Amino acid sequence: MGWQLRLQGVGNASAVELGSAMATIERDGRPWLTIDCGGEGLTAYLAHYGHAPEALFVTHAHLDHVAGFERLFVDSYFAPSRRGRVRVYVPAPLVPLLHRRVADYPNPLAEGGANFWDAFQLVPVGDAFWHDGVRLEVFATRHHWPDTSFGLRLHGSVVWTGDTRPIPETLAKFADAGEVIAHDCALHGNPSHSGIDDLEREYPPALLQRCVLYHYASRGDGDALAARGYRIGRPGEVIALADTTAPRAGAA
Repeated sequence: MGWQLRLQGVGNASAVELGSAMATIERDGRPWLTIDCGGEGLTAYLAHYGHAPEALFVTHAHLDHVAGFERLFVDSYFAPSRRGRVRVYVPAPLVPLLHRRVADYPNPLAEGGANFWDAFQLVPVGDAFWHDGVRLEVFATRHHWPDTSFGLRLHGSVVWTGDTRPIPETLAKFADAGEVIAHDCALHGNPSHSGIDDLEREYPPALLQRCVLYHYASRGDGDALAARGYRIGRPGEVIALADTTAPRAGAA
């Protein structure tokens, strides 16, 4: 079955009917690495898989991407088989922001005796990290403020931009191996998100043909983007990916 990308949600922060933008890379039909943990996205994840994520990468700390962490804490902390074993890969500059957003609350449990991060294995990451013996790459994106938003690459398979304005120079480097590119795109852009006119202006047609657009504002906007000839991500959609060409631990 190989590699797939399953979309838990594709909407912006207001489009709750589309789910908060969140996806899971699957390997041989099983969840391998989940990207972000929004509220609606986590609900979709649980409904499909029947259990909570075991490994996550966080793109940035806006609540539509991390609001599910409180539920994930409860699920993980009270499950002896999961407590301290749920890996959370976080770009190092995001660690203090994520802590303030989801973890910096007096006594995660009313009775005391617990720290929020006791439930997880927090792994700060830099330009790259290893998960399950496979190397993934991390790159900065353009969203609100420098060093607050990041994307992810599984070489040869998929690039997830996270929330971003156009990043042509970055994708020239991090999407140069034929990957599917899941890209932030609305019908109309704004100072922190891409619009379709922005992508058409900044990206060559060959790259746009590899894009799956998400983080749009409504089903109607998604239909309008599709009518312009673009591939639109839909909630629950599964996208086939090429086998990764990323370095693997122990490979000759």
